[in-house]
Amino acid sequence: MDARRVSSSVLIGLGVIYVVAAIFSLIFSLILKFTSAQEDQLSLIITIISFIALFMGGLVAGGRVREKGWLLGGLTGLLYTVINFLFQYLGYDTIFSTQQLIYYVCFTLTAIMGGILGVNMFNSPTRE
Repeated sequence: MDARRVSSSVLIGLGVIYVVAAIFSLIFSLILKFTSAQEDQLSLIITIISFIALFMGGLVAGGRVREKGWLLGGLTGLLYTVINFLFQYLGYDTIFSTQQLIYYVCFTLTAIMGGILGVNMFNSPTRE
């Protein structure tokens, strides 16, 4: 497993996560702006979409290298966690709460599952 392929796959997986998050952030901000929906009404849906985005990022990272999906998904989830932690700590001068820590551990586990599935989906033998 080449370090260059691993790093590019993790970065592409991370890019997938942030693109999906940006698209759904735009959609939900438009929903909140132009409807009578409140943010607390959408919190469960937003959390579910966050898990889906992390799963997709791990899936892409694992599918690109086609081996050690648990490692690639874990690195993708861990890098996502570190970037968000640094953003929160340096930008808002606060650290993760216990609830956020649990979310980010679950996000990383979800990315690991996506990486494992990505390896298995894209590395299947050809069937004749």
